[in-house]
Amino acid sequence: MQDSQSSQQLSQAIAIASPLPRKSRQARVVWRNNVVTVGGDAPVRVQSMTNTDTVDAVETAIQVRQLAQAGSEMVRITVNTPEAAAAVPYIREQLDRMGEYVPLVGDFHYNGHRLLTDYPDCAQALSKYRINPGNVGKGDKKDKQFGQMIEIAAKYDKAVRIGVNWGSLDQEIMADLMDQNSRRERPWETRQVMYEALITSAISSAELARNIGLNPDNIILSCKVSGVQDLISVYRELARRCDYALHLGLTEAGMGTKGTVASTAALSVLLQEGIGDTIRVSLTPQPGEARTQEVVVASEILQALGLRVFVPSVTACPGCGRTTSTTFQELAKKIDDFLRGEMPVWRTQFPGVEAMKVAVMGCIVNGPGESKHADIGISLPGNGEAPAAPVFIDGEKALTLRGEHIAEEFQALVLEYVQRRYGLKA
Repeated sequence: MQDSQSSQQLSQAIAIASPLPRKSRQARVVWRNNVVTVGGDAPVRVQSMTNTDTVDAVETAIQVRQLAQAGSEMVRITVNTPEAAAAVPYIREQLDRMGEYVPLVGDFHYNGHRLLTDYPDCAQALSKYRINPGNVGKGDKKDKQFGQMIEIAAKYDKAVRIGVNWGSLDQEIMADLMDQNSRRERPWETRQVMYEALITSAISSAELARNIGLNPDNIILSCKVSGVQDLISVYRELARRCDYALHLGLTEAGMGTKGTVASTAALSVLLQEGIGDTIRVSLTPQPGEARTQEVVVASEILQALGLRVFVPSVTACPGCGRTTSTTFQELAKKIDDFLRGEMPVWRTQFPGVEAMKVAVMGCIVNGPGESKHADIGISLPGNGEAPAAPVFIDGEKALTLRGEHIAEEFQALVLEYVQRRYGLKA
């Protein structure tokens, strides 16, 4: 009986895991000839946000370009004062002069209706507006001010992200739902009422925007919270109730490892379920850390799930008692930094290079095997092993490196391999 069951199990192939397909509308975020599609069958997009003073047009343009070069396909900037709104066209102009046509997203709170009305050049230079329904006025002013922003977006055919945030939730909606909840025979938990308020605010605002005249395909929704399980609960229900493109992000994720792990945990679950069309990882930069780190993490999440390929992957062992000092770690970092640094140029010169696999291994246990599985790999000697580092190219041992300059020689071999293999596709 047991043999029969085992035979039946072996006759069925193990399913290959992959993210579920997404079922959203497709929005278009455009600047000149650069059309970034969001939703539908488009790739899951990466976006980021500057932390410069927007009034400083030069500094902001430089950071926007850095984020774009790192892989951000849209970059959001703060537009909070008349001076910031006046600076936006100059930021756009400087980027265009540099040949950087990444779409700019304006982040509006409280006074966006005035800024977009008083500064039409700003409204036109932006490719997308982020509007928070909880911060567009109160009472009778709320729908009027929201309507002004939507009318401008419709006039210039701009995409709009209606971005609800639990830190600035529409208190009228929340109060109404709490009142309804108090009359239930079995009241919901306060957190569940908050979920409902977030989703209700987002969807009702989207419907209002459509009634005002905004193309529904230009609407993107987000409901941001800072708890992993909260985000998963909210977006599962949001995706069930609407077909708008969805922006994913854990708000106030935090710094360093905490922010990276929390964002990865939340976004990976949702993306695997086919929920989410564009993502941002909201990391608090550590002292001295580049703003581009949030783009790197977002890209790595998508690449790890098999949704996108951005840069060549470097496989490296974690190290153990068999490995010699930190030689393989230093080489792995050097190669990874080298590949990332070259990608802005390689993307245009060497099509397909982002799918390349490189292995840097530390001893004989898994080194040769992993190196053979990579496009190009090196197996460094471990403790007690011969002082030689075999290099494998396309699964075959090509040569052996020895001496004090293994790192430089292997980097040269990687560059030569890229030029030979991917240069033919250019």
